[in-house]
Amino acid sequence: MKRLSDIGTIKEILSRHGFSFSKGLGQNFLINPSVCPRMAELSGAGSGVGVIEIGPGIGVLTQELCELSDKVVAVEIDKRLIPVLEETMEGYENLRVINEDVLKLDLNKLIEEEFPDMSVVVCANLPYYITSPVIMKLLEDKLRIDSITVMVQKEAAQRICAEVGTRQSSAVTAAVNFYCKPEMLFSVSAGSFMPAPKVDSAVIRLDIYKEPPYTLDDDKKFFTVVRAAFAQRRKTVLNSISSSLGLEKQVVNELLLECRVNPQARAEKLGMDDFVRIARRLIL
Repeated sequence: MKRLSDIGTIKEILSRHGFSFSKGLGQNFLINPSVCPRMAELSGAGSGVGVIEIGPGIGVLTQELCELSDKVVAVEIDKRLIPVLEETMEGYENLRVINEDVLKLDLNKLIEEEFPDMSVVVCANLPYYITSPVIMKLLEDKLRIDSITVMVQKEAAQRICAEVGTRQSSAVTAAVNFYCKPEMLFSVSAGSFMPAPKVDSAVIRLDIYKEPPYTLDDDKKFFTVVRAAFAQRRKTVLNSISSSLGLEKQVVNELLLECRVNPQARAEKLGMDDFVRIARRLIL
């Protein structure tokens, strides 16, 4: 088992394959040997569990997941890394690497084909620029998965794991809480990567609700309300929703009062129950 977190090993492998880091893809490879084993263990990977990994890079986390789980499917967008992974992951018969953009992939189909009789978890070191789109796709696609364990920018992790209705909360906070229970696991310093990013990271885990605490005829309406409320977060929820959805202020004002929501409050002051009540009554 190669030490893929070793700087010398990484440089030697990448040099041999003529690989250079892409800023556009947000590539930062882990060089802290303690991070990936801990992350893999906390992800729920294990016997009888299948894992979807997003952005395996050179395979440092992939190795740990393959050691723990019966099967791992790694989705890598950068075709230049495919031959690298063929070398670094040689010998792991329980791994399949797919050269695709995860945002365009039919993950429900992938799960049914690759993990028909297995529990499934997602584990990934996500590039900062696609954190929210990837997390929202995983949740909105309503996949047959138990949890999502991802490493993201620390600020994003704090926002995702914030309590809805607090100053640190955002649209993604409410969206995540609609589907799952988020938990901050541990922090990862910028020096744990090569090249080192300008900010620290953190690993979070999102445990998907088996029985959703909130029920709506149309889930999409909830997300429409949340996005509209936070679209202009410095404005009142009345102004932000009316402006974003093109509705008359009087109509929105009456709706908010019916939902026991202060029209002059900002979106960050609203709780999950507030957003759900608005979504249930809103007619678009």
